[in-house]
Amino acid sequence: QVKLVESGGASVQAGGSLRISCAASGFSEYIRGSYCMGWFRQAPGNEREGVVVIQSDGGTWYGPSVTGRFTISQDKAKNILYLQMNSLKPEDTAVYYCAAQSWSGVCSLESRWYDYWGQGTQVTVSS
Repeated sequence: QVKLVESGGASVQAGGSLRISCAASGFSEYIRGSYCMGWFRQAPGNEREGVVVIQSDGGTWYGPSVTGRFTISQDKAKNILYLQMNSLKPEDTAVYYCAAQSWSGVCSLESRWYDYWGQGTQVTVSS
């Protein structure tokens, strides 16, 4: 059974930094080496938005609103996905979700491609 558990959400001041984590377990694709995982976020009243995704070969795709400020990384030995967020803005306030897919061949920022989701972690940026 795939389980994704996010952690590290917090309240920060605008301009600050934060790193959130996603611990993955039971994700056989991770072990086989063919996967796509990523981070999505959803603010109240908004649709879920793709932040950044990473493919098993290391390819990454960032959403336009976070390019240059956010960085995705992973510790494959520990099955942990990270999101380093710098220069945070109030508009980054949202619940951040970790997601993974049974490999479809499409590593996309569109949430419909993802089969597994974490419970989310709240990030609040104050001005």
